[in-house]
Amino acid sequence: MTSNLTTVSYIGAAILFILSLGGLANPETARRGNLLGMIGMLIAVLATVLGPRVSAAGIPYVIAALVVGGAVGLYAAKKVQMTQMPELVALMHSLVGLAACLVGFASYIDTSLQLTGAEKAIHEVEIYVGILIGAVTFAGSIIAFGKLSGKIGGKPLLLPARHWMNLAALLIVIYYGRAFLHAETIQDGMLPLVVMTVISLLFGVHMVMAIGGADMPVVVSMLNSYSGWAAAATGFMLGNDLLIVIGALVGSSGAILSYIMCRAMNRNFISVIAGGFGSGAGAPAAAGGGAAQPAGEAVAVSAAETAELLREAKRVIIVPGYGMAVAQAQHTVFELTKLLREKGVDVRFAIHPVAGRMPGHMNVLLAEAKVPYDIVLEMDEINGDFPEADVSMVIGANDIVNPAAQDDPGSPIAGMPVLEVWKAKTSIVMKRSMASGYAGVDNPLFYKDNNRMLFGDAKSMLNEIFGALKA
Repeated sequence: MTSNLTTVSYIGAAILFILSLGGLANPETARRGNLLGMIGMLIAVLATVLGPRVSAAGIPYVIAALVVGGAVGLYAAKKVQMTQMPELVALMHSLVGLAACLVGFASYIDTSLQLTGAEKAIHEVEIYVGILIGAVTFAGSIIAFGKLSGKIGGKPLLLPARHWMNLAALLIVIYYGRAFLHAETIQDGMLPLVVMTVISLLFGVHMVMAIGGADMPVVVSMLNSYSGWAAAATGFMLGNDLLIVIGALVGSSGAILSYIMCRAMNRNFISVIAGGFGSGAGAPAAAGGGAAQPAGEAVAVSAAETAELLREAKRVIIVPGYGMAVAQAQHTVFELTKLLREKGVDVRFAIHPVAGRMPGHMNVLLAEAKVPYDIVLEMDEINGDFPEADVSMVIGANDIVNPAAQDDPGSPIAGMPVLEVWKAKTSIVMKRSMASGYAGVDNPLFYKDNNRMLFGDAKSMLNEIFGALKA
């Protein structure tokens, strides 16, 4: 393949990637967006492998790598459950960061003696920055994977003087960056490069360890952005225009998504990076820590009583949360929804932007269960409809339906936009226990007069409700 044909192929692939992002913006066009992205990547890979920069002797090695990578990808696609998608996404981000680091070291060893003057300095800056971003992305994504999979606790690790430690690490990186640029041999430049890489890895670990469980959706989108910039840096190192374009697209879209996530939590990006919000696994609900003492007591309800409330309702709004994902109850939710709609009940879903463990987590699960797209609404679209609902049904969600965000200025989640489920005639919260959510604060919703608590595994309880309604 000639150089001109490779360039044309890259342009076509870039257009397909842009169209893919546009398709992913809407659930109804997401499948088409994925398909366009896959076609674009296929074109990009073929154009690179068959292009002038890959020798005939190297093609067998590239094909072998593609076969191995493709086999791993197919295995993951078949074995990984939809509930495990957040940690899989984090793991994929780590691979992008690792690739940027390896390409950076290989590029330095391969080209450092071939360049001189300004061209050499620019290329070494690209290498240094690329490895830095890649190392932070790799280490941070591994920690995010551990937190999302439950292998690492969600509680933030807040070291004393952590901000000063980060500042010191930055100054050391800058110092060794200067030493790297002034190195005259590969051996002289390798030491500052290795030191910077180690510091970047430690920073990536420290950064994500300091972020609490409640902020994990933001962390996933943030690491997505980092992986994009790492890919762009790799493109600069290799002189590959398409990698630069793809990386910039992913990096900028991830940054925008992080901003949207932060707004949905009434947080700013710096406060998320600073960490400290979210205490990990839910603890038994208890007043304190500046939160107002909840009034009243929680009233339990049975599956049969819940079925009766749903049978008498005309309008029902369902709010899914991570508890639904853990119980893998999305298919049961769809069957229940289908039955209620057949009985003439208006059923809709309310999705909070940070429900679950990653952006769009609930949308993906509901789409997998074949829930119609037109009844799945975002928070801004449906929040004003709760007063007209007869029943609002919360399945495994907590912080995103906590009225303390509006009523208690002293709450850690004060100001965070929430789904106002308590404004329905009756709200039903499905949970295993009275444990708090990831923010570690009590939920006054549990004690409201019009609220009922349905305790137990979400899938089992929904099956009981379905059986009672069908009888």
